[in-house]
Amino acid sequence: MFSDGVLAIIITIMVLEIDGQVGNAFNDLTSLFPAFFSYVLSFTYVGIY
Repeated sequence: MFSDGVLAIIITIMVLEIDGQVGNAFNDLTSLFPAFFSYVLSFTYVGIY
């Protein structure tokens, strides 16, 4: 149970690090794709662990 709590805290802290809105158009999101992709990989890795 302790490890589940630690992983939940880690994932929560990772979510807090995501930046806010950059713009209103879809093209504004393309600049965030590399960072978003690294977050998805990190969440997947921590979730599998």
